[in-house]
Amino acid sequence: MAKISINQAVSAYLDNIYLSRSQNTFRTYRNGMNSFVQMLDHSRVDPDRTPITELKEESIAWFSDSLKDQAPTTERLYLTAATNFFEFITAENMAEINLPRIKLLIRQRARRPGVRLPQFPNDDIERVLDYMISLIETPAQDETQRMRDLRDRAFLITLADTGLRVHEACKLVRGDVDWNEQRAVIVGKGNRQDVVRFSDRAIKAIKQYLQVRAVIDGKSGRELIRLPLFARHDRGAGSKTIAITTTTGRNIVSERVAQAIGADAVGTITPHSFRHYFVTRVLRSSGNLKLAQELARHRNIAVTQRYAHLSNDELDKAYRDVFEK
Repeated sequence: MAKISINQAVSAYLDNIYLSRSQNTFRTYRNGMNSFVQMLDHSRVDPDRTPITELKEESIAWFSDSLKDQAPTTERLYLTAATNFFEFITAENMAEINLPRIKLLIRQRARRPGVRLPQFPNDDIERVLDYMISLIETPAQDETQRMRDLRDRAFLITLADTGLRVHEACKLVRGDVDWNEQRAVIVGKGNRQDVVRFSDRAIKAIKQYLQVRAVIDGKSGRELIRLPLFARHDRGAGSKTIAITTTTGRNIVSERVAQAIGADAVGTITPHSFRHYFVTRVLRSSGNLKLAQELARHRNIAVTQRYAHLSNDELDKAYRDVFEK
């Protein structure tokens, strides 16, 4: 059996990635492995002639050192691609690799990711919410548009006042909501069951939307409790009660942001921005980090702590007192 070269092993690995992963992942891994092969070449290891069995574990350390000029995110992605390559050639019996040593070498040399503080236009989100709240006073061109307006209004207020992730909101059905207790039990991130609480204005907005949807729901032939909380109102749905998708949820945000504050703002506010807004409001109002963690359903309080800087108005005031007087 002919010996497999490093380049041949890389090609086989990328073929596997192409078939099993998304196009974006494939492109990232391909770029990462191109950098890995170039690094070997610069280190006087000929990838075309050197058998894969002679690839040294230390090459991952060389690769890590060669990535210091790249952004930390790029470094982590490329090192992941290279690590998975070593796992691939081991699984395919192309070479014997000490995988724990590979991971140790990466831990010793790779930069730790910096903590990124969540950034979002808080004031613009409030402008969008004010616009949606007043939308009920604006005449609609027809009944379908009226339903869409009320749905979008209820949807965005719900995102802002519950901290729900967009896919969680889209999956809600009418029976999930306890209208008296103003809360719902959902299956959230990590397949974990969680309780989500609704504000008075969110419940009111949802009820107003469902009231104008009553005729459609009544004709569905299904139990009301099994119908989606937020439904499609387009030609594709027709008279059926079909749940909105996460794509629809994102489109609702983009459309309403454009209407409320202009087309230039589209993209600066996403569905997840409303979750950031929710956590920040809890922190600003209560100053209670543990409360914010529980309401946001963060497993790790360190995630919630990333928002704490946004609620410290005293620091902002003190800074301006020092530098702007």
